[in-house]
Amino acid sequence: MIWLCGSAVLMLGLGWIFLRLKCGSRYAGLRGLPMDGLRLRGLGEPFLLLIEQWGIGSHIPSVMFRIQRSLQRSYGMRYSAERTLLFMGEMFSYSWLLLIGGSALTLFSGEKAGILLGAGLAVILPVALVSDLHKKVRLREQNIMLELPELLNSIVLLVGAGENVQRAIIRCVESRKGDYSHPLYKELSIMTGEWESGYSFQQAFENFSKRCAVQEVSLFTTTVLLNYRRGGADFVLSLRDLSRMLWEKRKAISRTRGEQASSKLVFPMVVIFLIVIILVGTPAFMMMKM
Repeated sequence: MIWLCGSAVLMLGLGWIFLRLKCGSRYAGLRGLPMDGLRLRGLGEPFLLLIEQWGIGSHIPSVMFRIQRSLQRSYGMRYSAERTLLFMGEMFSYSWLLLIGGSALTLFSGEKAGILLGAGLAVILPVALVSDLHKKVRLREQNIMLELPELLNSIVLLVGAGENVQRAIIRCVESRKGDYSHPLYKELSIMTGEWESGYSFQQAFENFSKRCAVQEVSLFTTTVLLNYRRGGADFVLSLRDLSRMLWEKRKAISRTRGEQASSKLVFPMVVIFLIVIILVGTPAFMMMKM
């Protein structure tokens, strides 16, 4: 077993070096592609070559589609294929490191548990990364949904005070004072930048809807584009009707989050209950035996 683990470490290391030399500067253009959460970007380039040459995406099309769809919702349609490739490279990099770590642990300790642990984690961790990606996308959509009614209320007030829609949105973005950490205002700031770059109101709004990839944002965009030319009381009335509907959806999301939070407390409460029973029951049990 020790000889086998030593051979595995050597083969994994030499294989990575061979693939890295074969890559050369092939993926140099992807190094500066903005994408959050990639910690092993440089280490994963050999695996990008492996993924392309072996056609791994064609063997697991449903998984690749779900990953690419989630990345499109987070970063938009542009460079979605490249980001999917980078994410797959990250997954393979973690698996490679865990296999080497498990083999090295068995090599130095002589215990079989090291290689078994490394192999198990090499399978589980990529699945956890994909699950975490989907969870982040759902959280982003919920955050957009929770903030959208507040934005719509502000737009209704500003339009009712005499501002046009474009100027009302710019005022809402400027009220953040440069803090665009929230995904909705981040996309709005990009939209206002497109207006300044020469995009039309309609085109910029449609791009904003595609980047958010949320049904309620699409409804908001459609309502604005259909009614903003009319202006006046009809436009404000349409926005107020939409605002009431969005507030109901916000309440539903808040209730769902509250239920999820309460369900997460069940396990700690059960553990605390068992600990209390042990602390109270152990002295009584010892006294009965005496």
